[in-house]
Amino acid sequence: MRKPIVALVGRPNVGKSTLFNRLIGEQRSVTSDIPGTTRDRVYGDSDWRGVVFTIVDTGGIEMYEAHMDAAPLSEASTDFVPQIRAQALIAIQDADVIVMLVDAAQGITAADQEVAEILRRTQKPIIIAANKADNEARRTDAFEFYALGLGEEVFAISALHGTGTGDLLDAIVDAFKKAPPEDPDAPEDESLKIAIVGRPNVGKSSLLNRLLGEERAIVSPIAGTTRDAIDIKLTWEGLPITLIDTAGLRRRGSIAPGIEKFSVIRALKALERAEVALLLIDATEGVTAQDTHIAGMVKDAHRSCVIVVNKWDAIEKDDQTMNEFTRIIRHRFDFISYAPILFISALTGQRIHSVLPTAARVQEERLTRIPTSAFNKLLREAVLKHAPPSSTGRRLKIYYGTQVRVDPPTFLMYINSRDLLHFSYERYLENQIREAYGFLGTPLRLSFRERERDGGAPE
Repeated sequence: MRKPIVALVGRPNVGKSTLFNRLIGEQRSVTSDIPGTTRDRVYGDSDWRGVVFTIVDTGGIEMYEAHMDAAPLSEASTDFVPQIRAQALIAIQDADVIVMLVDAAQGITAADQEVAEILRRTQKPIIIAANKADNEARRTDAFEFYALGLGEEVFAISALHGTGTGDLLDAIVDAFKKAPPEDPDAPEDESLKIAIVGRPNVGKSSLLNRLLGEERAIVSPIAGTTRDAIDIKLTWEGLPITLIDTAGLRRRGSIAPGIEKFSVIRALKALERAEVALLLIDATEGVTAQDTHIAGMVKDAHRSCVIVVNKWDAIEKDDQTMNEFTRIIRHRFDFISYAPILFISALTGQRIHSVLPTAARVQEERLTRIPTSAFNKLLREAVLKHAPPSSTGRRLKIYYGTQVRVDPPTFLMYINSRDLLHFSYERYLENQIREAYGFLGTPLRLSFRERERDGGAPE
């Protein structure tokens, strides 16, 4: 079952990024008193009352999009009304619960009313959080936000100090229960689910059409013209496949040009449903910061990945061009170095025949299970080849390990002390596993647990 998605919506400088950091429990979004400075990662997971869900900071989306347009920050931040409208529309379309953040110190503004007017049209749960309620007077002032006519209750909070955020999280988790339940009698979809992801105008819909052999998706040279994410079923050599086209970025005519260039929420939902992601890159533009951002989303979602370099026909080439492009990709995507690289042209059909077989092979690797005996033999050989690190006279000991799950492959190893485990040795063990068993295109999850003595203390 996929994780619910909560969108934080509101005008600039009401504290969306501060609340985001508070709810996910780490300092991930950059915060500043200057409106429009958020430009770091914009999504993260939170766990409350045993419920895990994803939170999206739409302030981060707003400025992420402005950065992608290459507009100066001051220029991109001068008129926030289109961005505010875009945030609200994204949330309405794709979030499960919407938290509208307002400023208890400033009271209701025209921009707040703009957001409320858009959100009022949705049937999704909406929660109002009056931020900066740092004293009793401001907590009392928060009652005025009932005038917006949204939600059942206004929560007076301080994202900076954490006041009231527990009650807010309770309301968020309770709101998930109001969502329509999944049909338990619905047949289980056992097809291979492949998400086509990438920045605008790299050819996602064109690739979809080539794979289908027909014009099933609208193709346009204008970035973001596909209206919605598309799921299309097909059968390839007896294997049922669901292609998830995430090219749908905005409803034409409803959002000003240049505002919603990439829907983080939609991509997250697509990756939640997929097993393999085809990450498209435009060969004519090379690897961009946005490409690496999307690749990071694929990695964070623990999805397998195939890097697909499109528009290869438009490149002037010699006998070293592909090798040089591969070198650049490996350098920029070193965090997914296991991903295979394909060079294609969706326009001419060049090497299109290799896309689905590669995705199917990657999925097979994702489902590989290593017998426990073989895995422990691998661990012993790895330790003999390169001894674990030591500290203050103590050396890391790996007692035994086992693969506890597939999809993605997850390995549990019992050790004497986590304090002795250095990330470089963890990376070495992963490389040894890949050297022996491949796991092409597939992330590996390594987990370590201290083995306890009979008295309960680690050895």
